[in-house]
This record gives sequence, structure tokens and C-alpha cells, in this order.
Amino acid sequence: MKTYSVMIVGVGGQGTLLASRLLGNAVISEGYDVKVSEVHGMSQRGGSVITYVRYGDKVYSPIIEKGEADLILSFELLEAARYLPYLKKGGRLIVNTQQIDPMPVVTGQATYPDGVLDMLRSKADVTAVDALSLAVEAGSAKAVNVVLMGVAAQSLGIGKPVWEQVVADTVPPKFRELNLKAFDLGYAHKA
Repeated sequence: MKTYSVMIVGVGGQGTLLASRLLGNAVISEGYDVKVSEVHGMSQRGGSVITYVRYGDKVYSPIIEKGEADLILSFELLEAARYLPYLKKGGRLIVNTQQIDPMPVVTGQATYPDGVLDMLRSKADVTAVDALSLAVEAGSAKAVNVVLMGVAAQSLGIGKPVWEQVVADTVPPKFRELNLKAFDLGYAHKA
């Protein structure tokens, strides 16, 4: 198998690291070599968090250069726009439609731009998901990350039972049922 490159992007506190752990565990369970690298940019203050996940028969580096990502999974609209140059031609962008104001917007120095989703759609194959609503339906707004992994799982070539086992094995037992429901809601979303 060729090396498949996934970027998971969001802001601090959205659960991008758990999402990358779920993806890494799923591809390992299928026998692939996987490399993961995390970049925390002021994540404690709502800054960008990026995780590179690359897997295949043999992977030598986790780093994804501009124009190399097969899939970008974005937890927030502006983060999708920020990392769009990393998507390869013919790659796929899955984006949560949630808007989280960055610090310049919070402090009144800037405004959140209009038309971000339309711009993304004009440049890439985009699946837009109101993952926050699905997470609330599952039982917690904090389950956005697992909803988005459910959406992404549809196109990663790993069977749903494997994903469900990975979710069950990775999240704490007291949150297992909630996360399995969140995953199922994401997996049922038309991608």
C-alpha cells in the first residue's frame, strides 16, 4: 500500500489528539506501519493543534508537506482554511462547520471572516459536518472529535467493527457508550 497521509487540525481543547490516537490504533490493528507527530501551537489558549498521521506498508516520517495530505480532518472552519495548502490535488477535506473565535476576534481586533465554507468548497472536495450538533445528540458537546472520526472512517478502508473496537478500547470505560454513539452518528453522516 502507498503511504496515506492524514492531517487532523483544530484548536486546543477540541480533542484532536484523541482523534489521532483512534486513527493510529485503527491502522495499527490492520497491520500498517504508522507514524504520528503532534504540533501544539499555544493549544492551552485556543491556538492551533495539528497532528500528522501517515500510514502504509513502510513509513519513514510522520511529516506532511504542503500538497501531500490525502485527507484533512478539520475541527474548525478557519483551521481548515489555514491548512488547505497541505491538501493534495484530488485530496479530501472533512470540516466541522463550527466556528471558534480566535484570540484577535475575541479581543475585538478582527472579525471572523464570512464565506469560509464557500471558499473551501471552491478549492477542494469538501464534506461539511455539523459535528457539534451530532455530538450533543450523542450526549456531550465534547464528542465532536469522535463524530468527525466516524465521518472520516467511511473513507479510510477500515471496517466499522474495527473502528468500534478501537473506540471501545481507547476511551475510558465511563465514556465508552457515549463515544460509540458519537462514532455511529458520524459514520451515518452522508460523506
